[in-house]
Amino acid sequence: MVLLVMILTIFGTIMIFSASYYYAISNFGDPYHYLTRQLIWLAAGFVAMWICSKIDYHFWVRFWLIAYLAGMALLVLVLIPGVGSSAYGATRWIQLGPITIMPGEIAKVGIILFITGYFSRHPKWASDIKKGIVPVLFVTVTYGGLIMLQPNMSTAFTVCFIVGGMLLVAGARWMHLGTLAGGAVAAGVLLILVDTSGYRYQRFLSFLDPFDDPLDTGYNVVQSLLALGTGGLTGLGLGNSVQKNLYLPMPQNDFILAIIGEELGFVGILGLVILYLLLVWRGCHIAINAKDLTGLLLAAGITIMVGVQVVINMAVVTSSMPPTGIILPFVSYGGNALLIFMAAMGILVNISKSADI
Repeated sequence: MVLLVMILTIFGTIMIFSASYYYAISNFGDPYHYLTRQLIWLAAGFVAMWICSKIDYHFWVRFWLIAYLAGMALLVLVLIPGVGSSAYGATRWIQLGPITIMPGEIAKVGIILFITGYFSRHPKWASDIKKGIVPVLFVTVTYGGLIMLQPNMSTAFTVCFIVGGMLLVAGARWMHLGTLAGGAVAAGVLLILVDTSGYRYQRFLSFLDPFDDPLDTGYNVVQSLLALGTGGLTGLGLGNSVQKNLYLPMPQNDFILAIIGEELGFVGILGLVILYLLLVWRGCHIAINAKDLTGLLLAAGITIMVGVQVVINMAVVTSSMPPTGIILPFVSYGGNALLIFMAAMGILVNISKSADI
């Protein structure tokens, strides 16, 4: 687990520097702007991972209700005018001096701890719709609703996927899960179609045919596909991307996979996919062999969080789903997400220490 995280984060740091070089010069006059900040967060992330690997994972679950309430408070705060910071048509950040907090990222951890703590105390309630499904559904809807107001549909759906996966692991009935999944899909479609002039509907249309409007709604996806197509099998070589030269907006963030594909080709992306598969497999292995239900649910939630984000990010970059803003774990630029993911990996390491493996 530690080795996989080290390889992913080191690879991610190299690609962030490569992808952000010209963008950083253009906007900050310093080609090392994103690199230096990522290295600082990376150092903090390794410290967080080490600390979390030493602390008994049961300690975190004691705060399952506090974690939910804290996540709720942050999601409300970010929507208050003057508190939340807005950019690119969304209000998803709280600025505290040089540090930026993303309540949506914290909410993912909050929902994992809540479900773990709730069903650890009441293991049989997962199959009970009144005692198990309804309370968890209420928490999910409140989190998801507040996140949608930012607006941040991708994070809201990530939370829903995490909840669905954890309910399945906890022992919920397939019929209940199928009903919830159908309701979530219907709600998503309704949100997209209810306002045909809104950005969600336009993004959906751009997903169906990004080249229909290559200079506006389909711009990011078109540039991403051009990068992937240009990279071919083996890529143009590290540092030789064309799309990062101010064609693909903020290439170090959500669309960094496109730059990886352009510079390292299909071979580079395949290697990255293998690393993620190994990480998810290891997370599943730890969850299955956890010594108790608490360890099982916590490890499963963390693994689902990582796996879902990888799939969604890759799907967006390859135009396999409507474009949405979600980062590639351990590889994309972003201090909040990196710190949270690495701390979560530390918790997985701690669970594996006590597991029968």
